[in-house]
Amino acid sequence: MSAEASVPRARASASRVRDRAIAVAVAVLAAVAVWSIATLAGAQLTVDQGTGPRDVTVLAVVLNSAIAALLGWGLLAVLERFRASAITIWTAIALAVLVLSLVPASLVDASAGTRVALVLMHLVVGAVVIVGFRRGARRA
Repeated sequence: MSAEASVPRARASASRVRDRAIAVAVAVLAAVAVWSIATLAGAQLTVDQGTGPRDVTVLAVVLNSAIAALLGWGLLAVLERFRASAITIWTAIALAVLVLSLVPASLVDASAGTRVALVLMHLVVGAVVIVGFRRGARRA
């Protein structure tokens, strides 16, 4: 491969990394926005998963949304390395994970307001990550 051919590939790769990093940051900020609105609206963001009541803190929201987005990024990067149809496969997996993540969020032992906030956080993080990662994905 010539040096000239590698320059556009390097730019595309840098652009893809930038787009995905922005998607991760926006997903985290969107989840924090939902948490903030729910808190300001008076929702008692407390859940009980069998070990006693625990508050859903902003730190937990930041860490969980960032980890979920970064895991999605990692899976997409691996798929892109080995599959021409990576974005299609990844999107199907991401949508399935999003739908499955709504089940415990909607069934957790918590107030209705807390469950609504949790489901909304899952939906906004999933939507931002899926749309953001698809934007800069390699096409087959």
